[in-house]
Amino acid sequence: MGTVRRCTRSTCSQAAVATLTYVYADQTAVLGPLATYAEPHTYDLCELHAQRMSAPQGWSVLRLAPDPHAAEPSRDDLLALADAVREAGKPPPPAPDGPPSLRLVRPEP
Repeated sequence: MGTVRRCTRSTCSQAAVATLTYVYADQTAVLGPLATYAEPHTYDLCELHAQRMSAPQGWSVLRLAPDPHAAEPSRDDLLALADAVREAGKPPPPAPDGPPSLRLVRPEP
């Protein structure tokens, strides 16, 4: 199990819940759900600092709300998993009787 990532704000030791990324070319600060991996040019923030986050003057802030249902498997996911398990549990097809027939083919001159 991985370690809990902490808020990157100085003196804060709370668990991170969001990741902040600056898109300099667009002058946009993007705040979204906690990224899967810590990246060198992003900032992980706790809930309090994520709510209080503001962008530099003249920049826009894009807040991406996490989809609460994204982590839940859908009915289609469960059916696909059941099909895969059934397929994996089938016995292998029987081997053909005897060696396969071979036919020698010579190239035409």
